[in-house]
Amino acid sequence: MSETLTLPAEARERAGKGASRALRRDGRTPAVIYGGKEEPTLIHVEQKELVRQLMTGHFMNSIVNIEIGGKTVRTLPKDVAFHPVTDRPTHVDFLRLGADSQVTVQVPVVFTNEEASPGLKKGGVLNIVRHELELVCASDAIPDEIHVDVTGKDVGDSIHISDVTLPAGVASAITDRDFTIATLVAPSALKSSEGDTTTEGE
Repeated sequence: MSETLTLPAEARERAGKGASRALRRDGRTPAVIYGGKEEPTLIHVEQKELVRQLMTGHFMNSIVNIEIGGKTVRTLPKDVAFHPVTDRPTHVDFLRLGADSQVTVQVPVVFTNEEASPGLKKGGVLNIVRHELELVCASDAIPDEIHVDVTGKDVGDSIHISDVTLPAGVASAITDRDFTIATLVAPSALKSSEGDTTTEGE
């Protein structure tokens, strides 16, 4: 399960561009907590700490406990806006989570047992179509990553979502098709245009 993060925050009394700019000048990032059948809560957080947590690489898939006014609000980050020039975070949206909340998250895919794939052994290339899977799960059971076993896969084989064993209580958010996660191709398949040029030259 993804690590739970803690992020101290302070209440934000005023909305609007002017107030947000003033916060950013002070090294703070405006944010909002919404959902859970409650009114949105305007907050601001320390930009340095927010950047540190963003740099973990799993911020968007982690439960974030926001500490504000002596209380802790359990949330899931839903969107982070960045400055187009400095790339610093300028605003964050947090979804308030209830005890039994179901959430939709993007979880990274990790391919395993590559040494047991005949196709890879003979020089085939794993062409990854989806580096992340959109999954639905309980908010307290978000997987860090999904392992996809390539044992026995040969050149020409495809790996679909139906080939993947998801953890208990976790389901694909896409249910209308058996989508492809990766294909195993011959090296020349990735360079077909180059190969065609070479053939004509010869």
